[in-house]
Amino acid sequence: MRHSRTTPVLAGLAATALLLSGCAAAGGADQADGTLSVVASTNVYGDLARSIGGDQVEVTSIIDRMAQDPHSYEATARDKLAVSKADLVLENGGGYDTFMHTLADDTGVDHHNIITAVELSPLPGAEDEAPHDPAATDADAGHTGHGHAEHGHGGFNEHVWYDLSTMAKVADTVAAKLSALDPEQADTFKANAGQFQAGLDKLQAEVDGLAAAAGGEAVAATDPVPLHLFDALGLENKTPDDFMEAAEEGSDASPQALKEAEDLVTGGSVRFVAYNEQTEGPQTQRLRLLAEKAGIAVVDFTETLPEGQDYLGWMAANLHAVEKALRG
Repeated sequence: MRHSRTTPVLAGLAATALLLSGCAAAGGADQADGTLSVVASTNVYGDLARSIGGDQVEVTSIIDRMAQDPHSYEATARDKLAVSKADLVLENGGGYDTFMHTLADDTGVDHHNIITAVELSPLPGAEDEAPHDPAATDADAGHTGHGHAEHGHGGFNEHVWYDLSTMAKVADTVAAKLSALDPEQADTFKANAGQFQAGLDKLQAEVDGLAAAAGGEAVAATDPVPLHLFDALGLENKTPDDFMEAAEEGSDASPQALKEAEDLVTGGSVRFVAYNEQTEGPQTQRLRLLAEKAGIAVVDFTETLPEGQDYLGWMAANLHAVEKALRG
């Protein structure tokens, strides 16, 4: 079972309540240039929104730097103000970015205009992450309510942006919601979504080709971030769950789990180690060092977009890095 390391948020925001109370219903549609305001929990979803909305949207990504850890992010008064003015809110869900839902609830954002990626995901187990209140269902928005106490991880890997089919669903839903908010630009949003889908299709073709060539290879990972991609590639993750969970939680794995992970690389039984700097600690750093000493490739994966990259380019770079490691 994986649990979010999210700490209590908004503790210091009470002083902004009066300032924001008049803004919550305003929305970005009242901006002088007529653009729609979109706020995303991370720049991964912010980039997707920008790809679909183009010049018709103004996008704010709350987590936009690799130095920030979305698991433990504490929202600010500026974040709350941005969400209060949003026409559309994008979050990952599944217990990953609970600060985003707290902001939306506290500022009175219409739940019809909140898109939650986990709730749209076709991945097995994703349906168990969504609230089960039939009265709250909004099928046409792909949103089924947002009781954030119900977003426990369970056994589901919530890092769904590493699954191309999920991102296709999110892109279509963003296009639909933007079209509803600005019907005059619906054709533009639909065309942009089509271009984004074409990019996903190209990536899927690369995934299929690599899976045919390297499916079944054993790999290790310091945390579960890229595992949906590995599943699509047919790679077999050998890392003990306890080790990955501890890294994600920011704690130490048990001595047994640590030894099992170390034996994977020192024994040469994996082709590469997937490494996430955003959840690194002494144990993951040690695993990386052991891999490098053993001549095992280390492939870096992140939870947010590296500076200067868009989502499609980022995923392509991840695939190329995996391919290079497997060939080496």
